[in-house]
Amino acid sequence: MAVLVVAFAIFTNVWTSRLWFDSFDFGSVFNTMLLTRTGLFLVFGLVMAGLVSANAALAYRLRPRFRPQGPTSPLLERYREIVETRFIWVMVAIGVVVGLFAGAAASGQALTFLAWSEKTGFGVTDPQYGLDVSFFVFTYPWLRFVLSFAFTALTISVIAAAVMHYVMGAVRFSGPRRGGTTSAQAHLSVLVGLTLLVRGASYWMDQYGLETTKTSPLFTGISYTADNATANAKLILAIAAGIVALLFLANAVLHRWVIPTAGLVLLILSAIVLGYVYPGTVQYFSVRPSEELRERAYIQRNIDATRAAYGVADSEVTDYSATQTATAGQLRTDAEALPGIRLIDPSAVSPTYEQLQQVRGYYQFPKILDVDRYTIDGQETDAVVAVREMNLDGVEGQNWNNLKTVYTHGFGLVSAYGNRAQATGEPQWITEGIPPTGAIAEHEPRVYFGELQGANPNEYSIVGAPAGAAPIELDTPGGPNYTYTGKGGVAIGSLWHKLLYAAKFADINILLSDRVNSASKIIYDRTPRERVQQAAPWLKVDGDAYPAVVEGRIVWVVDGYTTSNSYPNSERINLAQTTADSQTATPGTQVVAQPGDQINYMRNSVKAVVDAYDGTVKLYAWDDTDPVLKTWQKVFGSVIQPKSAIPADLLAHLRYPQDQFKVQRQILSRYHQTDPGTWYRNSSLWDIPNDPVNASASSKEQPFYLSVKWPGDPNATFSLTTAYVANGRSNLAAYMAVNADAASPDYGKIRILQMSDTTQIDGPGQSFNAMTTNETVSAALRNFTAQGSAQASFGNLLTLPLGGGLLYAMPVYAQRPGATGSYPVLRFVVVRFGQSVGFGTSLQAALDQVFQGNAGADTGEDEGTGGTPPAGEADNAAALSALDDASTAYSDAQKALTAGNLGEYQTKINQMQEDLVRAQRALGR
Repeated sequence: MAVLVVAFAIFTNVWTSRLWFDSFDFGSVFNTMLLTRTGLFLVFGLVMAGLVSANAALAYRLRPRFRPQGPTSPLLERYREIVETRFIWVMVAIGVVVGLFAGAAASGQALTFLAWSEKTGFGVTDPQYGLDVSFFVFTYPWLRFVLSFAFTALTISVIAAAVMHYVMGAVRFSGPRRGGTTSAQAHLSVLVGLTLLVRGASYWMDQYGLETTKTSPLFTGISYTADNATANAKLILAIAAGIVALLFLANAVLHRWVIPTAGLVLLILSAIVLGYVYPGTVQYFSVRPSEELRERAYIQRNIDATRAAYGVADSEVTDYSATQTATAGQLRTDAEALPGIRLIDPSAVSPTYEQLQQVRGYYQFPKILDVDRYTIDGQETDAVVAVREMNLDGVEGQNWNNLKTVYTHGFGLVSAYGNRAQATGEPQWITEGIPPTGAIAEHEPRVYFGELQGANPNEYSIVGAPAGAAPIELDTPGGPNYTYTGKGGVAIGSLWHKLLYAAKFADINILLSDRVNSASKIIYDRTPRERVQQAAPWLKVDGDAYPAVVEGRIVWVVDGYTTSNSYPNSERINLAQTTADSQTATPGTQVVAQPGDQINYMRNSVKAVVDAYDGTVKLYAWDDTDPVLKTWQKVFGSVIQPKSAIPADLLAHLRYPQDQFKVQRQILSRYHQTDPGTWYRNSSLWDIPNDPVNASASSKEQPFYLSVKWPGDPNATFSLTTAYVANGRSNLAAYMAVNADAASPDYGKIRILQMSDTTQIDGPGQSFNAMTTNETVSAALRNFTAQGSAQASFGNLLTLPLGGGLLYAMPVYAQRPGATGSYPVLRFVVVRFGQSVGFGTSLQAALDQVFQGNAGADTGEDEGTGGTPPAGEADNAAALSALDDASTAYSDAQKALTAGNLGEYQTKINQMQEDLVRAQRALGR
């Protein structure tokens, strides 16, 4: 019964997986993986089982016909009796146990085998051995597994044969006839000899592995010591292992154990001396005193390989002498970039979306929203977008029918302008409400698949009904019900499918409920990332999928990466640590951390799209020059569509992926140095700054999507940006941006502005401190929150190269503390250029303050209804005067308080409040 239950559970899992893959036309992926895993399991399992069992059986067959008399162990006699009376069962048990373990290990190498079997050349030659890089990426990992398997199988065979010989009396460690029979000695000698031959082959292969491991504390790849000591040692050990193997094979005839045993001992001692002592001596006495000189050529190899493997070889580094002086009209030439300064922070306004667009408690928005672009009134506009998904925790009637058949889907995409707010500080909506209305074209609004929809692995919905049946799915609050008609989902109308899924989800209601009818479908595994990951198991997927309206439908865009950890001489990184930032560290966010795999090659080779209504997955070959992608195209065939098949409407929403950018910025923090001497001395090493706004997370600052006008360019470009600080310091060292517009011919172009070493430019942390401790800013915020009616919080600190320098911009939000239904609204904007800080109720007002009353450009906040009008020059002058008066009054109040003059203190506080009111009126508030 136990065997039957386990077998049925395995069958259920396999068969329902097949049905799931077939439901969105990826059955070929399932079949390929299943056949490959099964084939590897059977082949390697049978080889292991056959080899071990055959040698154990041979040892039994070679048992002595007459055992010498003498003292023996009762336990040994009992084992001997068991073997003799139940020989077949013992052999079967040994074979099954070792075969299962071996088969399971081999089936886990399915992707390694498939990549090796269909490998594609890189067209790049390794400088050490003259081999194509594909040997290291595809062939070497598979050969290492085969050699490891062979060594393990032979080692277990030696142990099994030795134990059997001992149990059957062919080998004795005591008594008058101590030793072994002739046949036992020959058998064990041959097995040990074959094992050593395989070990020798492994030593030979180890020399290639030196190019993909950390052979020096400095870098990954072959080093001086590895080249001149370790590699030679591996070759010597390979030859030595072969010689000792021949000695053991000869011993099968000669039976002279002293010589082969001495050879084995010498081999072990040689492995210690040549593998550790010799390389350590060379490193200490030859390399360490002149390390920079010795390692120079190998560092250059590492630099070249790393920059090629991570796709940063063509990045441009330009010296940038950033000015710190703000003058009137300074931003005139950069006017186009100002509307791209995003004031609506996707990490801060989720509660605002919840309160204003949630509509009902059974809907929800993600904790961190997304940034996209839409063409509105002929202008490309940055938008903050989110999908209204189902939240089953908000359903009042927590019963099976409601949770599984009624509350099945979310409804609609909500979007707001990224650079505008209403006069109340709330987002200015582009698309809102149920059903959605606004500037974005009408679309299929129902969301059955999403980041939050079905995030629980045991969550599923049963949808669909026969023609003419009354719909039971809740569609919109107060509206008519709905019946799902999409392609996605597995049909469970038959009793057999009901039984399978009742077993899969351990839910008898699937069998018993009359809500499950002949036309029903079950939908599960509904998050975009997991659907793409299962449809393309050879990909790693970006941690954040984002929604877009494409050709009238809501789709989720997921970036897929091909990776390797065996690109020769390229620096290995930990993917999880490298892509972690303040967003992944935020509890409850939908941004998923990457696995902690070691990689040293990465390409954004695939753009994947998941339909939010029916869950269908489409894979598009994005980097069609990637040899790793070409290999998987050979394996999985037509499931990957060509780049030319990407619709124009989808192309407009594709962007440069965040996780790849995070990896590249980490690499470029050191590998922007292309001279080996500079690289070795770390004289220009950069760090990624911690997020100054989310200081409690103690994590790296996230990259930002912004429209950036690069110095010297005629137009602003949608870009993904980050800042660097000097190693161990907080001052700005460099600013990096990549063209993130997939429709641009310069997509993926990485450019870096390197700050001058002679002038210190404050980094994000220093600027955040200067902005929040500025007397005018701090006084205004204290007054704003003094009565307990609101609490201020800071949004993302954005960095842009503008006006010949660096501009920092940060929104300030206000929210009633502890109040039910409260949400953050945009109230102020703080900017900093050089040492000048501006503060106002709009970006325009803050910029004009910094640039002596006239920034020279319009931020565009007055476009459309509900926008915040920019203050004129006279109003700005009045606002500045009022803020100065408020600052003076606050200083006088503090002095009065220190002196104990409470009456004077209250008078000055009242005066400060009046001055702040004057400033707000001057700015149109």
